[in-house]
Amino acid sequence: MTEIIPQRYHRSVVPHIMVSDADAAIAFYTTAFGAVEEFRLAHPQGGIMHAEIRIGESALMLGDVSEGPFTAPAALGGTSVALHVFVSDVDELAKRAVTAGAELVQAPADQFHGDRTAILRDPYGHLWVFLTHLENPSEEELLRGLAASDHGRP
Repeated sequence: MTEIIPQRYHRSVVPHIMVSDADAAIAFYTTAFGAVEEFRLAHPQGGIMHAEIRIGESALMLGDVSEGPFTAPAALGGTSVALHVFVSDVDELAKRAVTAGAELVQAPADQFHGDRTAILRDPYGHLWVFLTHLENPSEEELLRGLAASDHGRP
């Protein structure tokens, strides 16, 4: 049986993202991605200093941009990071997320690497890659698939 979330991706790295309105972001992630809020620490001057949510089995930390070296994608003109999350039904999640206000960057599609994948941008500028694991291709199958895909071409 194929695992929905491959074991090697369970709790690998916990991203910590910054947003301009963490309270609204948590509400968005709850509606769009099915997130569950697990912890919230208010900032003494208002807003959220630190919060933790879970999307499926993936943990994510977030907070309002307030001080220190952290900034949000809008201040940088975009982001160089994409957050990958394995889910049981990428098609359903993509529909729900778009309805909630996410931008669909890449519609759900089966990929050569064995995952059905969708790419979304949230209203705060973060890129999300949601995947449903379908099969475990061998290394040889991966190389063949890569060569046949647009990813394998300059």
